[in-house]
Amino acid sequence: MGRSPSCDENGLKKGPWTPEEDEKLVDYITRNGHGSWRALPKLAGLNRCGKSCRLRWTNYLRPDIKRGKFSEDEEKLIINLHAVLGNKWSTIAGHLPGRTDNEIKNLWNTHLKKKLLQMGIDPVTHRPRTDIHLNLLSNLPQLIVAANFASNFLNNNNNTTNQSLSKLQLLQNIFQLVYLETYR
Repeated sequence: MGRSPSCDENGLKKGPWTPEEDEKLVDYITRNGHGSWRALPKLAGLNRCGKSCRLRWTNYLRPDIKRGKFSEDEEKLIINLHAVLGNKWSTIAGHLPGRTDNEIKNLWNTHLKKKLLQMGIDPVTHRPRTDIHLNLLSNLPQLIVAANFASNFLNNNNNTTNQSLSKLQLLQNIFQLVYLETYR
């Protein structure tokens, strides 16, 4: 069942495209249109599969592709559309002329999702994060180091009472417990 393979993979070139291959693909599509992506590689004289040709054209070679950094307005639009549409990258790309779905997906996963998290917004629900311990957890490694440092300092300077040392030890244990519960 299912679809037959898009191409016979024996002898097909894989990996980076050469400028000559790009030129052949652009020349062929400019003269004839793309028609059937499965038939295009043979007709254009390329030793690639149709899917590879389609992706190369769609994501890199189309003349209407907009290159360069995304503007603040584009980033805001992507965030707003993601809140409504979710991970429907091609639908989102339809609202940003010249931008590809792949480019938008990559921007989301490498930059925008982290930006929302830093702002305290959940990138899935687009609502403020309600983690009670969010600030504590973000600083937890530093807190553990500080507790260890304080404990070592107090142990080396025997001018503290056992009660202060016990409280510090308890605080250190609590931090380690919270850290373990969070990151396991």
